[in-house]
Amino acid sequence: MSHFSIKNGALCAEDHPLTHIATEFGTPTYVYSKAAISRNYLSYANACLENGRTSQTALVCYSVKSNSNLAVLHLLSQLGSGFDIVSSGELLRVIAAGGDPKKVIFSGVGKTGDEMRLALSHGIACFNVESISELHRLSEVASEMNATASISLRVNPNVDAKTHPYISTGLKENKFGVAIEDALDIYRIAANLPGISIVGIDCHIGSQLLDDAPLLESLDKLIELIDVLAVEGIVIHHLDIGGGIGIDYEAEVPVTVSDYLNRLFRKIDAWRAEKYQGAPIKVLFEPGRSIVGNAGVLLTRVEYLKPGSEKNFAIVDAAMNDLMRPAMYQAWHGVEPVVLRDGEETIWDIVGPVCESGDWLARARALCIEEGDLLAIRSAGAYGMTMSSNYNTRGRAAEVMVDGNESHLVRQRETPEQLFALEKILP
Repeated sequence: MSHFSIKNGALCAEDHPLTHIATEFGTPTYVYSKAAISRNYLSYANACLENGRTSQTALVCYSVKSNSNLAVLHLLSQLGSGFDIVSSGELLRVIAAGGDPKKVIFSGVGKTGDEMRLALSHGIACFNVESISELHRLSEVASEMNATASISLRVNPNVDAKTHPYISTGLKENKFGVAIEDALDIYRIAANLPGISIVGIDCHIGSQLLDDAPLLESLDKLIELIDVLAVEGIVIHHLDIGGGIGIDYEAEVPVTVSDYLNRLFRKIDAWRAEKYQGAPIKVLFEPGRSIVGNAGVLLTRVEYLKPGSEKNFAIVDAAMNDLMRPAMYQAWHGVEPVVLRDGEETIWDIVGPVCESGDWLARARALCIEEGDLLAIRSAGAYGMTMSSNYNTRGRAAEVMVDGNESHLVRQRETPEQLFALEKILP
């Protein structure tokens, strides 16, 4: 990960040794690079500019679920980002971080009436509607409020993203969106519902895509549908192609953002020139992992080394409640000692103290380590802290943002007292 590099025998974050961060803030701790997050976001924003797009014709809506720390959201807001949310809690986080609700799109299959009311009261840009039932409820809520809900229909194009089944979202077997063959009828219904204004079309087929071919295939299907809608007199003002570009976890080579966006915009421009006399259509993106994933590490300390006849276990103070991805997805994260040792490497399973056999962070890693050593678990900036829990009454990790040579605590570690502060004993 480019902003965390080996220097003078230590894994450093912007020249600030992680050993100093562990001493000051303890472990386990998530450590993020402000410079890396900024650079990754700007890869999208700059590619839009290079293809002649302004803020009026392209908008990057960061996927809040990937990392929702207020410092991360505030940084991205300052850079001009919009936001893709999936709950009212995420909306309130965006607002608390200084984000503009008028640049928020609301995705998710289970929006409640209360969540709709909150979003409408803050004037969000668009609801990505995912079912006919949701469309009717949104119409009812908006009408009750004397408001108008701007909507896109999230269309499921039945395109295989060729990724892990748990993070594939664009097939008929997935719960997300509406089948593309049903979309025209649902748009017809939406066009006649009170409190509803059709503004766009949306698609998100999955996450951790290394090739942009499935994304461009999905774009082709959306373009065909937009043309059909135009014949019906239903005008689509924005096209939301979703997110999904992957990152390097274990020597993967994902498509570069600039190459992908260049191909996408060329396709869109050719279509608009042929069918609409070049009239522009606003393009939205929903990246998350590709912005924050490789901008963070999880810093953890080796508590015990437990050699065995079948396996050797390095027991660390981080656990599956801190980083769920390995247990949930069998995900691979690179692991490195913060301080390199001279000596023979041993094959270790990196495991935590949670009372589950599934509590592992990495398997079969060749490391030269001793008890008390610090380890950095790489590529942990996305779906790390946001998926963490308090299982075994474990407080969630601290979060630190590195800015140049300075490290800032952006979320303090939870205490046991905070975890049960909302609970009561029966009288």
